[in-house]
Amino acid sequence: MKKIAPEYTFSEEQLNTVKQLAKQCGLLEDTVKILYGRGVDTAEKIEKFIHPSRANFISPFKMSGMDKAVELITRARDEEWAVVVYGDYDADGVCASTIMSSALKDFGIQPYVYIPERREGYGLNKKAIDDIFEECFPQLFITVDCGISCAEEVEYIKEQGAEVIVTDHHELPDKIPDCICVNPKFSDDYIYDNLCGAGVALKVGIALNGEDAYKYLDFAAIATVADSVPLTGENRDIVFEGLKLINNNPRKCYSHFLSKSDSVTSQTIAFGIAPKINAAGRMGSARSALQLFTESDENVIFDLASSLMAFNIERQKYCDELYNSAKSKLKERGAYGKVIMLWDESWNTGFVGIVAARLADEFNRPVLLFVRNGDVLKGSARSVENVNIFEALKACEKYIQEFGGHSQAAGVNINTYDFENLENALNEYLSAHYSPEDFEPTLYISGALTAPYSLRFAKELEMLEPFGVGNRRPMFEVEEGALEVKPVKPLSPHINLKSGKIELLYFSGAKHTLLMESSAPKRYVFEYNISTYRGKQSVKGYVRDIVYSRTAGKYCEEEIAVNNIFTLSGSQTEAEEIYLPHTEIDDLVSECTGYGTIFIAEQYQTLSHYKNLEKLPVELFRLSSGNVADAVLLSPKTDVDLSGYKRIIYLDRPAGGVRLPSLTGKNVIICEDIDGNNYLKGLPCERQQLLNIFSAVLANCANMSGNDGCEICFDNKITSPRNLAFALEVFRQLSLISYEDGKVNVFRGVKSELTNSQLYNIVCKVNL
Repeated sequence: MKKIAPEYTFSEEQLNTVKQLAKQCGLLEDTVKILYGRGVDTAEKIEKFIHPSRANFISPFKMSGMDKAVELITRARDEEWAVVVYGDYDADGVCASTIMSSALKDFGIQPYVYIPERREGYGLNKKAIDDIFEECFPQLFITVDCGISCAEEVEYIKEQGAEVIVTDHHELPDKIPDCICVNPKFSDDYIYDNLCGAGVALKVGIALNGEDAYKYLDFAAIATVADSVPLTGENRDIVFEGLKLINNNPRKCYSHFLSKSDSVTSQTIAFGIAPKINAAGRMGSARSALQLFTESDENVIFDLASSLMAFNIERQKYCDELYNSAKSKLKERGAYGKVIMLWDESWNTGFVGIVAARLADEFNRPVLLFVRNGDVLKGSARSVENVNIFEALKACEKYIQEFGGHSQAAGVNINTYDFENLENALNEYLSAHYSPEDFEPTLYISGALTAPYSLRFAKELEMLEPFGVGNRRPMFEVEEGALEVKPVKPLSPHINLKSGKIELLYFSGAKHTLLMESSAPKRYVFEYNISTYRGKQSVKGYVRDIVYSRTAGKYCEEEIAVNNIFTLSGSQTEAEEIYLPHTEIDDLVSECTGYGTIFIAEQYQTLSHYKNLEKLPVELFRLSSGNVADAVLLSPKTDVDLSGYKRIIYLDRPAGGVRLPSLTGKNVIICEDIDGNNYLKGLPCERQQLLNIFSAVLANCANMSGNDGCEICFDNKITSPRNLAFALEVFRQLSLISYEDGKVNVFRGVKSELTNSQLYNIVCKVNL
């Protein structure tokens, strides 16, 4: 079960400060609360934050090494040295190389640009250095987005007779290269240390050419978003100014990746531009991305852009294949520890990081995926917000050949025989240093909507753009009971919800209709969105999730009954069934270790028989997370996937047997002394009762529609929803009706005995 947590909490003194700042800045207090909670805690900071601009740029000469770098580059120009720019294969490295090489050209130097391919590894390497010296014998070597950890390689370059300038943004190692180094991480007068590699290259360009280098702000903005550095401080100014360039006069080189109608935002960069650039490096053609950014011929640009888009499609295909392979291994191996570790010889090192991030988000635990090459496993680690994987790896480094990274991501190489040792050590470390709550999926909200929305507030939230790492889009909650659910268009999975406080739009939310239409109290987590149509502005809340209490099931008796009837009308699953009394099952509840056990109940009343369930979340119809955490699932939908669980335990005896397809072949424990069939009692089993309902269906079938049978039952007043659900499913089993395109089709003249319906026979047996 996901939990909701406030993004920030304030003392009385802080609330008074917020109130004063709001008055001073002419903003709503709710807006200032968000800013204050994110460290924007003075009027001056607020002014800079809501009005990002190049006017806020810090002088590049406050960065240590910049003076000497400009002096050496000037000498190289004046003495006509051969200059090399050495970059990296990701979007940041490509953009940094583009900015640096272009700025050098503007300064009067024609550099040779080298982008290593992923197979060569990250950073400087001696073979590449040898190849470069054979090609052009440089006198000055300038790195971008790499080099700060390459002291040995820098010495190797110097031995060949070249000077070196390292421009980088990564964390400082114990041994710094003996050369001119420009990096915002040094302790100096440069007050912002979160620039990406392209941001540092831009600063060198400004130091060389002044404001003329601002024309490359678009490349710096793309790299800043792509490299997931915080969108705070100077990065915010860079992205804001870069987005203006992209929207006002986009370059041909990336315009092919953009929609012609919508304005470009940081999200557009993150999902529309950056993946195409990164795909080139992942597919072994990083230099094609550099060529795209530096090419002037429109025909060549079109061909290169098409190639990158094709690379991205291919990359998505490979990532999906790797993800499916990893999920298959997880089903065999299980995901029951604090860390997930997998390896395979057939995987590609260029994609394991992407898939590890996807699995970490899905399972809400750190994930390490490795590719085996002989006796070595080369891999990538990705973590979740509350868990510092870098510190965890550092604590277990005796089992690691080499690793590097930061709190959320790392590269890791180990010996094959140390795989299990590292897995055990990481599990021990994470269990000792983190609580179970650190692994719970959490939705951080910036406030609650308790009255009709304020258009002014929604507009002020837009002033907090651009959103991204370090400045997430604020989410809010609104509490509601039963809401009317309307598809955006017939049979659409996207739905509109009418709240008295705000209109909500829930993409792919139709599957939660039963829950949303029930009277159970629910907390909708949403983001504000303003749209303009024919000059009129409207506000909608885009729903991101629904959270409810463990007692929500007591408000959903009718919805649970209807869902159980539709589940019961399916075919029985072939599962190995073991029957135990509820007292023994209650003991099994207390043995749960955190992951791998799912308890299923047909009815909410069943839970009162178990004293040990209090520590487990109770979910309705579907699981809110795929992390296989121990939980109670009440009235599961037929399509729910429980295949990742190692123990499936029914808290009550399901009528007619187990029905969930994902339990096929599983060992299932079933309570032998509590029936889960009370919802079947009193259903209309008499022939005349069913005949009356059939006549009503025949008269109203033209108006009976919905995304599934459950919706049809709740949208019609022929009889109670559970009676209608039972009758419709009996009629369907007797071939008297069918569901097609969200409607009920009735077939006249079909004759069949009621006892030919399996569902009818089960219900009659219960009602004897």
